[in-house]
Amino acid sequence: MDRPWVRFAARRTLALLLSLVILAIAAFLSARLVPGDPARAGLGPSAPPSQVEARRAAMHLDEPLPKQFARFVGGAFSGDFGESYTTNQPVGEIIGQRFPATARLALIAFAVTLLIAVPLGMAAAIGTRRGTRRRVAAGFSFATGALISIPDYLVATGLVALFGVGLAWLPIAGDASWTSYILPVTALAALPAAAIARLARVETAKVLHQDYIRVARSKRLPRRVLYLRHAAPNALTATLTIGGLLLGGMIAGTVIVENVFAWPGLGSAVTQAIIEKDYPLVQGIVLLLGSIALLANTLVDVLLALIDPRSTIKES
Repeated sequence: MDRPWVRFAARRTLALLLSLVILAIAAFLSARLVPGDPARAGLGPSAPPSQVEARRAAMHLDEPLPKQFARFVGGAFSGDFGESYTTNQPVGEIIGQRFPATARLALIAFAVTLLIAVPLGMAAAIGTRRGTRRRVAAGFSFATGALISIPDYLVATGLVALFGVGLAWLPIAGDASWTSYILPVTALAALPAAAIARLARVETAKVLHQDYIRVARSKRLPRRVLYLRHAAPNALTATLTIGGLLLGGMIAGTVIVENVFAWPGLGSAVTQAIIEKDYPLVQGIVLLLGSIALLANTLVDVLLALIDPRSTIKES
């Protein structure tokens, strides 16, 4: 293995480890930002102080924060996130039950995003280049710009109000059938699709002005060959980079969407855990979702380095 690859791998590994440490600290502290005492919340307001203190000791909440953090990190390394304060069920077991629903939702939304956004962005660039659809291109810019500015929860709420309540066309809660995926997937994919479509348009427009594209045009190659074989691979590098970054954000974004649609995944579980001051469950879910996002970003960096080895040399 050459030295640029060694340096690249070392930098990415170090960055990932550092990010995981910061994530563990954030997960630990975020659970404790919610005011209130988990022991008191579990026993009720009428419980005597002695019983509350005994409960706090059993939950290790009477220990100094550094010791609690060390206990959390040590358990996380061994795959033991402790037990839920409210159900006494192992956190790992709860995550195992809830994670598949979140993963399905995020992956389907990611696939839909790429399948719609990339062709749409490339088509907008090609149409503008040919000078036949300038009004459509202007409408494309306005529509995608407006969609990017709308928060996920407003998109989700609007979809529920229109298609779930107003028209009563689609279910708005649960994952009982394939139709249950339509609204949450749309809500989750809308903003990333708009962002990727705009980026795909910009990158495609840049590529279409390159000399090698002019040479390919001079050879009178079929448009299918010109755009798919020569333009697309070079235009999609930056687009896929952002797409990989958005995948991590999309997994985190399921927290909002799952609560709107009562989706039985990690997003709704962590929200309920925050309300109930269930520290172990909050820590476990935040650490898992954050780790997935970090690993997705690292994987994108590695794949792009494999596609374009020059990127490892530029960073060296």
